[in-house]
Amino acid sequence: MTIWVNEQIDPSGMIHACIACCDESQAKDCHESFENNLTQMQKATGWLARLRTVDSWDEVPVNALKLN
Repeated sequence: MTIWVNEQIDPSGMIHACIACCDESQAKDCHESFENNLTQMQKATGWLARLRTVDSWDEVPVNALKLN
């Protein structure tokens, strides 16, 4: 099983938003939204939107919104 994890991360590495799901299309839409919601100033200071995959729900951050 592939689980898609979207994260918005600040310059210190702290995750501010996280959504995980098993639907690739939904995950890519979410990633685009996360990217678009970052301001130019945030991007300039090191904020990033990251989309990654994991194989188990145990690998998803605890604070994530988990969608099935």
